[in-house]
Amino acid sequence: MSNQESLDRNLALELVRVTESAAIAASAWMGRGDKNGADGAAVEAMRAALRTVAMDGVVVIGEGEKDEAPMLFNGERIGDGSAPRVDIAVDPIEGTTPTALGRGNALSVIALSEEGSMFDPGPCVYMEKLAVGPEAKGHVSIEWSASENLKAVAKAKGIPVSEVTAVILDRDRHSALIQEVREAGARIRLISDGDVAAAISTAWESSGADILLGVGGTPEGVVAAAALLSMGGEIQGRLWPRTEQERNLAIAAGYDVTKTLYTSDLVKSDNCFFAATGITDGELLRGVHFNAKGAITQSLVMRSKSGTVRQIEARHNFAKLSVYASIPYVQNLQN
Repeated sequence: MSNQESLDRNLALELVRVTESAAIAASAWMGRGDKNGADGAAVEAMRAALRTVAMDGVVVIGEGEKDEAPMLFNGERIGDGSAPRVDIAVDPIEGTTPTALGRGNALSVIALSEEGSMFDPGPCVYMEKLAVGPEAKGHVSIEWSASENLKAVAKAKGIPVSEVTAVILDRDRHSALIQEVREAGARIRLISDGDVAAAISTAWESSGADILLGVGGTPEGVVAAAALLSMGGEIQGRLWPRTEQERNLAIAAGYDVTKTLYTSDLVKSDNCFFAATGITDGELLRGVHFNAKGAITQSLVMRSKSGTVRQIEARHNFAKLSVYASIPYVQNLQN
């Protein structure tokens, strides 16, 4: 069977078991104030679940390097070793701080695409980002000012700028951007963490978000690209070196830090997969809710080739899972 034939099955439906496992493991640490403990539990559960998926995958983007947290490391091979050969971007907890503090909008996410198709940002941990949903796709540019993009989104959606909502990470580096958006007359939703969910929300009709602006993590940008490909939205980015040393390293490695990266640059495949499971309650997904038998999870599952977006609610019975599951969260939660 060829690599392409193997990719004809919907791997996203298998990957959701991976994010469910990581989300349940992480949720047990919610509000306990231990970011690394939560991340370590999620990584362990995700790695165990990934070993059972029929694929030969390599982690192109692993989360954790920028804060020295536990991680699925770049270059790690995962899956059972059978076809298809794929690139993988993982974030066992997108929102470690909200998880540790018991705040909302934390997710477990994973994206998968054909071998060699996923963008590797090298030494650049952060990037400028602009994300929009299907209506504004093709009408915006990261090379324009924020006010120009807000007007473009308003025109594309047929609404006044005053009704456009921009989602921005609440960081000191965004003070000038926030001021510009306010002066343009648009609404702002400041978020403490979680710009994968924020990027997806621009293409989620009931979210109330219209555009994502600002600087965030490159891993999250690639993961969001896989989701937006499935949803018909768009993400644009530019690498954002934090220091002169990081800039020099990127240039030496052949990166053009001034180049605009489009969705198709971040994921060069029309057949990619995305799965996300809520850890804590948020606007996009409900978090893990425990009960006497186990837990209830809510997930999003997407495939770009078909454009199918599924919302899945699952009930997990720990007593039954413990009979055969190799995933450590079952034992951990029963102790």
